[in-house]
Amino acid sequence: MTDPLTALLAASRARIDRFAPADVPALQADGAVLLDIRTADQRHRLGVVPGALWYPRNVLEWRCSPHSEHCDPAVPEAGFRVILMCMHGFQTSLAAATLRDVGCTGAGEVIGGFQAWAGAGLPVAPYDGARDALQGSARASIRDY
Repeated sequence: MTDPLTALLAASRARIDRFAPADVPALQADGAVLLDIRTADQRHRLGVVPGALWYPRNVLEWRCSPHSEHCDPAVPEAGFRVILMCMHGFQTSLAAATLRDVGCTGAGEVIGGFQAWAGAGLPVAPYDGARDALQGSARASIRDY
């Protein structure tokens, strides 16, 4: 018998698009948005993916749902490709499925997360806390997350 968490992960992954890290830059060139949902600490220690937006996991649905008054205008319309990246690719499986539930029908994930991205030799830049502060201040309309 499968444990409930393994079953939830499998069901979530069956509903979303999953991309190898090497395929993501071409998708970005075609207009997909890469959203990093790793913690600020992980980003600080390990670096960031150039061109990726960052949201803390706790505001992801509000920033991405086309039905939210707090939707980020940098996130495309509901059916457009939004690719999530976490550290290892587990958190994003659940998050992308949830985004689909709230109307972001193009949500998917990077298989293996940031670890697979960096392991594939794809671009990683040093963390820039000022960039996160600027991004956060432009979207500071949700006060109590």
